[in-house]
Amino acid sequence: MYIPKIYKSEDRELMKQIISDNGFAMLISNKEKLWATHSMFLLNESGKDFYLETHVSNGNHQAKVLRDGDEVLCDFLGANAYISSSWYDHINVSTWNYEAVQIRGTVKLMTDDELYLHLHKLTYKYEKQQRCPMFAEEIGEENIRSEMAGAFGMNIFPTEIHIVSKLSQNRDEADFQNIIKELQESPEEHSKKIAEKMKNAKSV
Repeated sequence: MYIPKIYKSEDRELMKQIISDNGFAMLISNKEKLWATHSMFLLNESGKDFYLETHVSNGNHQAKVLRDGDEVLCDFLGANAYISSSWYDHINVSTWNYEAVQIRGTVKLMTDDELYLHLHKLTYKYEKQQRCPMFAEEIGEENIRSEMAGAFGMNIFPTEIHIVSKLSQNRDEADFQNIIKELQESPEEHSKKIAEKMKNAKSV
């Protein structure tokens, strides 16, 4: 991912937040052919290090070809919003503000027990906010292990990490404040999120 220096971030906490909030992301590989799958990711921290967990269907091309040591690219898109050139005090072009993370890493296939734990954690993360949550304990280990037959789990250990936070850093104060104002008035939730992130970045 090309990142101009002004938008490049080294903030690991931002990276973790983007992954946590946008766990349904792209798993991209180029073994035998270029392939991309939307899949659910978890970030697993191990001391100062971390790795990603995900799974795809056993019927997926990636499940048929990926093996230990293969390289994949994981792409996470965070908050993002269109920025209209009509918001500037001069003639210019429109653009897009956004936050994103790309992680290139190597695959280590999960054991059955690792896959079971992965599905257990994934279920908890998304069920805990439901009105009537259905946790793994309610589903039952036998049922989960039966469904595991159709899943291909993998851990991904990072070799490259790229974090972008493009928040109109190249604009002067007048344009910057007007962009925030316009985004706050938008009905789009992501626009409001970008406005808030711009305000927070300015206050740092």
